[in-house]
Amino acid sequence: MSRVRTGEIRALSGLRIVAALWVVLFHFRPLLAEAAPGFNSALAPILNAGAQGVDLFFILSGFVLTWNYLDRMGESWSTRSTLRFLWLRLARVWPVYLVTMHLAAAFAIFTLYVGGHPLPPPVIESLNAMSWLKQVLLTQLWFQPYFDGSSWNGPAWSISAEWLAYLLFGGLVLIIFRIASATRARGLIWLAIAAALAPTLLLLAHGVFYTPWSWLPRIVMQFTAGALACAAVRKLVLTDRTQKAAGVASLLMGAAIVGGLYLLDANRPGDMLDAGGLVDVLFVPLVITLAIGAGTLPALLSTPVMVYLGHISFGLYMVHEIVHTAWNWAVLQFGIQLAPSWWAKFVVLGLILFAGVAAALLYHVVEEPARRWMRRMVEPNRARPAQPTETAAGRLKPVAARAG
Repeated sequence: MSRVRTGEIRALSGLRIVAALWVVLFHFRPLLAEAAPGFNSALAPILNAGAQGVDLFFILSGFVLTWNYLDRMGESWSTRSTLRFLWLRLARVWPVYLVTMHLAAAFAIFTLYVGGHPLPPPVIESLNAMSWLKQVLLTQLWFQPYFDGSSWNGPAWSISAEWLAYLLFGGLVLIIFRIASATRARGLIWLAIAAALAPTLLLLAHGVFYTPWSWLPRIVMQFTAGALACAAVRKLVLTDRTQKAAGVASLLMGAAIVGGLYLLDANRPGDMLDAGGLVDVLFVPLVITLAIGAGTLPALLSTPVMVYLGHISFGLYMVHEIVHTAWNWAVLQFGIQLAPSWWAKFVVLGLILFAGVAAALLYHVVEEPARRWMRRMVEPNRARPAQPTETAAGRLKPVAARAG
């Protein structure tokens, strides 16, 4: 039997690329419909629900941060630890966020001076000092009920939402720690599922997922659900048999999500437009079973390729809409028309692969170097320079420095 509480959960790292690609394909639907209408039609129930990939990210974020910080920050309040946590979160997301934010702004300005097809007026009008300041501070979403148009780089709205969750985490982790100390794992799982239901209830009430301020319960409650799910996993004592059963359960859960999307598409409840959003209720069980499972789906998501793709998934999420916008501008500028053909399919695939290459570059050139640089600001290298010492033969020999 084992209880694991530290280290990377590789299956959840691999899950990140699945969530990111889901969002990417959601935004690329118009191109897929032009280039491969049969493919687009066959996968329509999945593609049309791609916005739910963001909700999966929110749950993953709450889970992973609680996994790493519950013991460090949960027992008692520490202003120093909280500020350090916030700086390290900035180190993780801010560099790529800032680069893609300014790339999106630069492209919008480029369209003003090149060709006769500038981006829509609301985009150009948003290029002002106050908008810039709000986006740099990651607060642009906090001032409006809808996330459309809140950011120069469309997907950045969710980073503004996550920043709010990070600011609340110092208090949330104290609550989660105390709930976990008084609650069994099974109870924590039910609490996690209940917390994740808030956006679903709003969907049932309105029939659409996108309503005024709907982003707020999405981030707060799904982030909290992820934190509670993590607290449950940390309390589980696992046998090999349990882990294998959880792996099979995760595979069945993934199949249920896909099958549920097709079922809801074919049998839409009432006038509900965003019926696919109902599969959100399966995200918490999916994350839990992947976190503790072995074999089958957890094994696939834990492969080196999937884990690496998971590591660059943030860059893909942040850059893909810039690639998409640039293509749409090129279509207008050069009169490009996509018709069902192999050439058109290669174009769409090429755009997605180009976004993937850009994501890898962002990861290796921006994200990781900047993260390490910012981390050194709060965790300075305490290694002392090598000091000479005398060997038995009377010669001086350097002693390797040790990290403090």
